Amino acid sequence: MGGPWLVAAALTACLPGCNVLVPSNARQWSPDQALLAYARFDGERVTVHNIRNCAYSSADNFTVEHYDKTFDLGELDSVDFIMVPFSDMPGGAHTFLSFGFGGRDYLAVSVEIRKELGEAYSSLKGFVNGYEIMYVIGDERDLIQLRTIHRLDDVYVYRAKASPAQARALFVDVLERANKLVDEPEFYNTLTNNCTTNVLRHVNRIATRKVPYTYQVLLPAYSDRLAYDMGLLDTRLPFEETKRRARVNRLAFVHRDRPDFSAAIRDDAAVLR
Repeated sequence: MGGPWLVAAALTACLPGCNVLVPSNARQWSPDQALLAYARFDGERVTVHNIRNCAYSSADNFTVEHYDKTFDLGELDSVDFIMVPFSDMPGGAHTFLSFGFGGRDYLAVSVEIRKELGEAYSSLKGFVNGYEIMYVIGDERDLIQLRTIHRLDDVYVYRAKASPAQARALFVDVLERANKLVDEPEFYNTLTNNCTTNVLRHVNRIATRKVPYTYQVLLPAYSDRLAYDMGLLDTRLPFEETKRRARVNRLAFVHRDRPDFSAAIRDDAAVLR
């Protein structure tokens, strides 16, 4: 029996038992994922609680820090689509969003497995209710620098084509989903409930032209090309040049200690263009 058939047989055998599992927010979580972020709305203002901003000495050694911050929805004027290809998994990638307020403040939202102590990611385990899902809402100094400086992943930051009204609707939809997971935990699923499928659902709830579930969603390392081809990203330059300019690894290292890290990597990227 070949490899794919063995995987299919294993999944089939596991599924009956998986049906009795219940997602929970009460487990011994990895310290960097122990707190769930949530938001409280007050008219045009929203206070986001438990924004993560870990201080890393390496990918596995860090000091866990969180803060709360209030944002004015009227200042929300940009959305960035961030893609992080997996070097050890062809076609695989992590995707997330970041929201900009007046070119000064940026808040990133990353849909991830919620790891218990000692757990690591396994795509196979993700098929069989092996992880809960969570929305990590974090400072870009955490979410981008973790991947560029400490994990040595390539990170691409693309400015999305979105009006302030669309950016606001997307932000509110994302925060409402994060709030829902605080009260109603869910299992992660490698195919149907992952980082990219959640971004897709959020975008489709506010977009006039729906993004289809294509192979670029199943293999999210190609999701930036899908977004480009659909006109969701800036298309003034050819795709390969757009992608080259979107890579922020050097800038993330150069500006790693600046308090205005997010603005700095974008200002320098704009100069390079």
